[in-house]
Amino acid sequence: MDYNSFKEIIHGRRSIRKFTDQAVSNEIIEEIIDCARYAPSDTNSQTWEFIIIKNTDKIKKIEEMTWDSLHEVAEKAKEKGLEKEGKLLVRSFGPYATAFREAPVLIICLATPYESKFRTKIFDPIGFVENEVWKEEGIKSSCLASQNLMLAAHALGLGTCPMTGPVLLAQDKLRTYLEIEENREINMVISLGYPSEPAKKLARKEVGEIIRYVD
Repeated sequence: MDYNSFKEIIHGRRSIRKFTDQAVSNEIIEEIIDCARYAPSDTNSQTWEFIIIKNTDKIKKIEEMTWDSLHEVAEKAKEKGLEKEGKLLVRSFGPYATAFREAPVLIICLATPYESKFRTKIFDPIGFVENEVWKEEGIKSSCLASQNLMLAAHALGLGTCPMTGPVLLAQDKLRTYLEIEENREINMVISLGYPSEPAKKLARKEVGEIIRYVD
């Protein structure tokens, strides 16, 4: 394996918000998901599932649900005397939360509950942790799979953008609309398509700022 080529894939990935009209084939999507499923997970629990949406009407509907929820939050802020903040939320956060609107594919990343023989035979019988913790464990592994997905897409010349805005704002509406089971957590949504323009390189913290050695 050539390390420099691998590093270039990681350093070159950007969040893409503008896409061409070029369709993404199912073969490409499944190739990307194949890479996603090789992410590490707690005791190989593989706590991830993906809903693929290529229907533009459905993508538009999810955008509308997100905007509707955003305006609902802004209205509640207004009722609390925070009208300025509510307007700022809509104006500044709205475009980021709905940056998937031009994408030919929208991927809903789900986290399934952590299940393993360790949980069944040891953790649950002794009350190791609260049940809510197992949801968190599922989400952690699902995030790792999502990163694999985005890196694979970039290596194939596609762009992605991970977003939690629709989840924060319209999770219940999304769950109902897409008939997502209650024991599945909606982790994030990822737009997927061919970039219409290159994304700018953003500054990163230096290694020295994020590392600490312990003797």
